[in-house]
Amino acid sequence: MLHRLFRLFVIKSKFEAFLVIYGLAVGATHRGAEYLGQYPGLGGRLLFGCCTIAVFMAGGRILDSLEREHAERW
Repeated sequence: MLHRLFRLFVIKSKFEAFLVIYGLAVGATHRGAEYLGQYPGLGGRLLFGCCTIAVFMAGGRILDSLEREHAERW
């Protein structure tokens, strides 16, 4: 039963991966906007940049692991 539940959280296609990355990006830009309000100036901009760079890194890792898993199956 737990195995069936955990399968809901497995990314199976590129479309699902892009949906997850989009959700991460929306959250990161919202968090970055909050940083810009809390820390005006260069500090807020650097924190905003860190938020967006983290999404790029996570998105690349998600897509890379999805492609690697697809290549192992075939």
